[in-house]
Order: sequence, then structure tokens, then C-alpha cells
Amino acid sequence: MLKKVDDNMSGLQRTLRSRHIHMIALGGVIGAGLFVGSGVVVQSAGPAAVVSFALTGALVVLVMRMLGEMAVAFPGIGGFYEYSRLAMGELAGFLTGWMYWYFWIIVVALEAVAGARLLAYWYPDITPWACTLGLTALFMFVNLLSVRSWGETEFWFASIKVAAIVLFLAAGCVYVLGLWPDAGGGFSNLTHNGGFAPNGIGPVLTGAVAATGFYFGAELVTIAAAESSEPARAVARAAQSVVSRVLLFYVGSIFLVVCMVPWNDAEKMSRPYVSALETLGIPGAADVMNAVILTAVLSALNSGVFGSSRMLMALARRGDAPQVFARIDARGVPVAAIIAGTAMGYVAVVMSYISPDTVFAFLVNSYGTVAVFVYVLIAVSQLMLRRRLEREAPEKLGLRMWGYPYLTWIAIAAMTCILTAMAFIPEQRLSLLFGVVSVGVLLVAYAVRGQLRRPPRPAQIEQAVDREAG
Repeated sequence: MLKKVDDNMSGLQRTLRSRHIHMIALGGVIGAGLFVGSGVVVQSAGPAAVVSFALTGALVVLVMRMLGEMAVAFPGIGGFYEYSRLAMGELAGFLTGWMYWYFWIIVVALEAVAGARLLAYWYPDITPWACTLGLTALFMFVNLLSVRSWGETEFWFASIKVAAIVLFLAAGCVYVLGLWPDAGGGFSNLTHNGGFAPNGIGPVLTGAVAATGFYFGAELVTIAAAESSEPARAVARAAQSVVSRVLLFYVGSIFLVVCMVPWNDAEKMSRPYVSALETLGIPGAADVMNAVILTAVLSALNSGVFGSSRMLMALARRGDAPQVFARIDARGVPVAAIIAGTAMGYVAVVMSYISPDTVFAFLVNSYGTVAVFVYVLIAVSQLMLRRRLEREAPEKLGLRMWGYPYLTWIAIAAMTCILTAMAFIPEQRLSLLFGVVSVGVLLVAYAVRGQLRRPPRPAQIEQAVDREAG
């Protein structure tokens, strides 16, 4: 039987407007990984890296559509944590919620460290650890003010990212069509230097595995929408627009990069978008792109504090975390959950300086795999909940997954293949191992939780009564 989902909205302020949700959805897929990490994939796969990003992007599109279907049917805080719990039980919900919280905690630390390094480009005398902790504290403060302050900050960050990528797309198209002043343009880089797929199909598929983590974060809009005035409508719009965002922002921009920059130039591909701007003859290309990447990093840091706090609050409201994290102040802010997430971010940041090759290496190598696990659980949840909805409450299906159940099964199979492939890719093997270890730790935590919450047996009750009577 399909149980009723408690929307868990008690005390929250629905102050996010449609413009906030729309821009968060637009900017959610544009991260620092696109501007920096994409070069690694291109160096491995050649121009065929476009295919790598298209394959992974297709999976993200399918997962977002699944999320849209479930969010319209069951709008509420916690999002897919609630869907996993409803579809597969308490253990699945526990794993989904805590893995997602863990993912964002590591993102907070990674982006704070990256932000300090980017600022050092302009301010080389800055103390790295002090800047890192300062950035983390800044965005903790932004989140503590109100959800509206978070939304407004994220709106402007996303606006800058979207404007930058749109301008890049426009200029790049003009260049490759041969219309850019004093530039040759054309598509010769797609086939020169060894052809479109110079290293064969293997690196193309390997690149798709590596690119998976670049897209993660698009699903945050389903959590943010719970604090908007029209959550179901906001999620539906975000899910419907994800196709164009993935195609344009990722696949489109990577296509232009490989057209403009030789894929086998390691120095240029270490900073692909800077190199593309230099090809266009843009003055101060390095400064411009450093500013855009810094915006993407700070946006991820801001989102990390928000996403981790809302998931921890949802966990606490279901009894999967201490109840103190469920509390909300008069402004609708989960203060304890925000402080707890930021504190764990601080711990991870400290580890990046005092134990970069052990503790911090484990965190970095595990969080990407954990993200894929979360996507698999989302897909399985949609598969199971859709069956129940069609049978018991078809009127809730205001937004439907395409090609159900076939595309859902294809997505599950593809993500399973990604995880399996990681075991055979030397660069990904450690990430898979550490991700599995992280899940193992959560399974132990769930068992401990079960022991702590287990109701007393009749014999224990009788003994307690006898003691009181004595």
C-alpha cells in the first residue's frame, strides 16, 4: 500500500521565488569541474570527449526526470531521501540521506580549499588555511540568515555562471563558423592529431565514468523547491528544462573547446576554457576565467552548506539523526544542522592540511562513488513508487518519466555498469573501494541505530517492573 508522505514542512519559510528556483536549476549543472576537470577527459578521449559527456549527461537527464515525477507526486523536505524510505524501507532511506549529506560535506571542504587557491592567484601572500576557513564561515553565515539570503546569493552566482557560459557559447560559435575577426575557425581540430577518437572507444567510456561527478548537484533544486511557494510546479519546470541545460552547457561548450583547442596540447588542456578564450584573443583571459571558476566554486560551497543542512534536518525528523538537528528557529532556519555540517566541513578542511595523503585522500576518493550510489537509489525508488502510484493514486502523476519502465531500467543498468567499470579502471579503482567502505560504515551505523531504538522485550519490561516494585 502507498503510504502518505509527511511533507515535513513544519516551521520552514517558503520564501524562495520562482526566479530563485529557475536560476538555481539553470546554474546547478555548471560547476568548477566543467571549467577545469573537463580537460582531463579531453586529454584521454580526444575530441570524442563530447560523446563521454553526452552519455553521462543523458543519465543525469533521466535521473532528473525521475526526480521530477516523484517530487510532483510527493513534494516535501528531504526529497529523494523520503522517496527511498517510502519505496524500499528505512535502511534505503537511511543510506540515501546520510550518503547525500556526506557528499555535500566533502564538497564544502573541497570547494573551500579550491576557493582559497583561486584567490591566491590575485593575492599570493594570503594564508591558505585562514582563507579556506574564512570562506566556509562566510557561507555558514549566509545560510544562517535565512533561506531567502541563501537563495538570493545562489541566484546571483548562478546568473554569473549562466551568463559566462552563454557568452562563451556565442563567441565560440562565431569562431568555429569562421566569422571571428582575425581567426581561422573551422572544425579541423575534431579530426586532426589522430582523428575524432584517437585512443579508441575505451577512453571514451572511461571518460564517461570520470565525468559522472561533474554533473552531480543538479538534483539540489528538488530540495530547494520544498522551501518555495509552489514546490511541485517549480520541480516540474526544473525537470523539463534539464535536457536543454545539459546539451547546451556541457556538451555544447565541450564541443566548442575541442574545436578551438588541440586536444593533445597538455598545457592548454590543463586549463581548457582559458585556452579557448586566449584563442579568441580575449584580453585578460586568465583573469576572466579565474573569476568565473571562483564563482562556480563559491556557488558549490554555498549549495553544500544548504544541501547538507536540509538533508540532516530531514534525517533528524525521521529519527535517523539526533533530534537537535530537526529544530528550526523563528526565521525557518535549521541552525543546528547548518552549524553541524559546517563543523564537519572544518574538520575535512583541517585534514586537507594535516593529513592530505590519508584522511583527506579517503574523503576525496570516496565522495564521487557515493554520489553514483545515490543516483542508483533514486532510480530504483522511482521504479517502485511509479508502480504503486499507477495502481493506487494515478492522479498524483502530474509529471511522468519518459519511456517507463524501460528508460528507468536502462538508467539503472548504465549506472551499474559505471560502478563495475570503476573496478577495471586503475584511476577509478581506489574511488570505488573507498566508496564501498563508506557505505559499509553507514551499514554499521544503521545497525547501531537499530540497537539504540529497539523497543524493550517483554522479559526486560517484567524485570524493570520487579525492580521498581522491590
